[in-house]
Amino acid sequence: MSDNGFGGTDGARRAHPSSSFTTRSRNRHKLGSRTAIYHVTDDNCRLSDYRRLKNKVLDLHEKRYMAYSTHGRHRDDMGARKQLVDVMFKRFDADNGGRIDASEISQVIKQEGLSREGGECSLFDLLKYNDMNDDEHLTREEFYTAFDVYQLSLPDDQKLSVTMATVGQSVVLSCAISGEHRPPILWRRNQQYLNALNLEDINIPPQDFGDDGSLYITKVTTSHMGNYTCHAEGYERLHQVHTLQVNVPPVIRVYPESQAREPGVTASLRCHAEGIPSPQLSWLKNGMDITSKLSKQLTLQANGSEVHISNVHFEDTGAYTCIAKNAAGVDEDISSLFVEDSARKTLANILWREEGLGIGNMFYVFYEDGIKVIQPVACEIQRHIKPSEKLLALEEEVCPRGADEPVQRCLWSSAVNVRDKFIYATQPTLDRVLIVDIHTQKAVQTVSTDPYPVKLHYDKSHDQVWVLSWGDMERNFPTLQVITQASGRVAHHTLHTQPIGRRFDRVDDFFIPPSSLIINHVRFGLILHRNEPVLHKIDLETTSYVKNISLQDYGCIPKSMAHTHLGGYYFVSCKPDSTGATQPQLIIDGVTDSVIGFNRDVAGTPYVSPDGHYLVTVDDSDGLMRIQTVSERGEISNPFDIHTNLHLSDVAFQRSFTEIHQYNIFGSSGRQTDVLFVELSSGKVKMIKSLKEATKSFEWPWNVKNRIMVSGGLFGQYLMTPSRESLFILDGRLNKLNCEITDVLKGNVVVWVGES
Repeated sequence: MSDNGFGGTDGARRAHPSSSFTTRSRNRHKLGSRTAIYHVTDDNCRLSDYRRLKNKVLDLHEKRYMAYSTHGRHRDDMGARKQLVDVMFKRFDADNGGRIDASEISQVIKQEGLSREGGECSLFDLLKYNDMNDDEHLTREEFYTAFDVYQLSLPDDQKLSVTMATVGQSVVLSCAISGEHRPPILWRRNQQYLNALNLEDINIPPQDFGDDGSLYITKVTTSHMGNYTCHAEGYERLHQVHTLQVNVPPVIRVYPESQAREPGVTASLRCHAEGIPSPQLSWLKNGMDITSKLSKQLTLQANGSEVHISNVHFEDTGAYTCIAKNAAGVDEDISSLFVEDSARKTLANILWREEGLGIGNMFYVFYEDGIKVIQPVACEIQRHIKPSEKLLALEEEVCPRGADEPVQRCLWSSAVNVRDKFIYATQPTLDRVLIVDIHTQKAVQTVSTDPYPVKLHYDKSHDQVWVLSWGDMERNFPTLQVITQASGRVAHHTLHTQPIGRRFDRVDDFFIPPSSLIINHVRFGLILHRNEPVLHKIDLETTSYVKNISLQDYGCIPKSMAHTHLGGYYFVSCKPDSTGATQPQLIIDGVTDSVIGFNRDVAGTPYVSPDGHYLVTVDDSDGLMRIQTVSERGEISNPFDIHTNLHLSDVAFQRSFTEIHQYNIFGSSGRQTDVLFVELSSGKVKMIKSLKEATKSFEWPWNVKNRIMVSGGLFGQYLMTPSRESLFILDGRLNKLNCEITDVLKGNVVVWVGES
């Protein structure tokens, strides 16, 4: 039972028990002859003593005058507390006059042996601080106030309240619990009390300032969705649940933006939209509804997300507008189709061909003999950047030969695409990052880093590349650096982050949530320290340390993480303990930065789909892939299990070609030659076989993913996964092997450039 002292109401504000009491002096003067009785207390009755006295009086009377079966219930049960205080009032009110005076309190003190039981406080302090009208008596209501008994109520039809908001709006959640002298209102989210937290976007003004205990959220995001519970302090059983539902207006993309086709061939136009609720799609052609024009030649596929035109005619030329609508808004985009014979090459035709077969929609593969640029449709090698090639206008080589190296080779560990302008790739043994210009397909710059840069991440929100360096192969001197203005055509350089948790030398890994169509700003990242059960939160904008999130109570040393914006949850995989035993993932609430608890019994490496709706966990120790959905209300489902002995190294998500708002997943094996395909909506499984052996784990020291899987962007049909000596391009629409490109040794760093 939480006691707010002096009834937690106006009594507390009238005379706070501290070293100076104006009310006490005033009552002495007013009561005259009764001063002799009151002098047994002095000005040293502290708040803690006063609480202790009242709790002792409650416990004493419960033990003596209530049934044994009810003992202790008054601490968290308002009904039991009221019943006990009614018994106490009857005992205090010796003359049954309905009011208690000082002489009656004096009798209770003698009868119950309560003299000086509360330290510097006595039962006379009940009269002094809870006699609200100063009539020298306590009424039943004043007695209730003294012992925190309130007549609180909550209408049945308001026990659950649903509030709908759109991202960016401000929201007020008002607690419907009412009653005279109501104690302060406490708010919880995922069992974490919010009142005492200093949160930027959630504010609960204290009642002392005249507020009604409402909860205010400024600029609602999808992370804020979920349940918020309010109750009066001390009365947890009487609570109201507020469900906050957050809607997001649609954000739409079409592909291709324009295309040129010759008569008689097939054309398709695809549309993808995200929002909450899931948007409904419709198409216009030149401003007119397309449904009236549907035929065997012109069809809608994949639940209306794709316009498919077989045997195109000149009259199929036009502007095809995809429109996405939901309860929060509407968005639209245009995909243009030009149908022309081969003798009439137009600018649109030329531009489309350049876009489709030129710089865009390519895989860049970093391997021992440099960099290969591969167009996946026809499996064509568009460009081979050799190790000896000079950087543009510089004397530096792409991969300089070491003094003791008989053959000039490259060594890579990580690469990232920066807004389809540059690719940044780490060269760990050269202590640098190489920058490739995507438009010219040439290496243009190197950026010096701390020794052994091994991991890159591009933070699109702030246009910066994060670099984790080990210091040496034993990871003895790790550091974090940041390259700012990463997409700018400037001379790039690195900046050290501020010490993370006051240390540089313990950084083991970092995690920055990915952005998406509807989440285009990510503010915070998390740093993992070696062998420490804690996550260090950093502000990405200032690259500065913010706070710790302790995992000590769960004995969890974080190993890997994933994030969904739906409810703002982080899923944390923990390292095995000293006995080798694994424990389930932890779920962290990104709003309160507190651990909610275990993700049921799900253990392993977590991955989240680009839209945040699927959590896929890979557990090699049990040979399991476990699939969970995250609803548009932030509810996490029970897992659906797929048994596999592939020892999955990496997974990649790909939009479904048959269902709208759905994803498939492809998994590569670090030990075997097969690839796993799973249709997440149905659990349908298929194996793509005979993709040769992966690079051995001991040959790939940079991370555990010795065979990666890379998808071809938002509308990509193709995926790539390397074997030790070749590349395999998969056709995701047909779920089969498209081709193999041989003589590519250790090509385990792959970047997609194109529609993403």
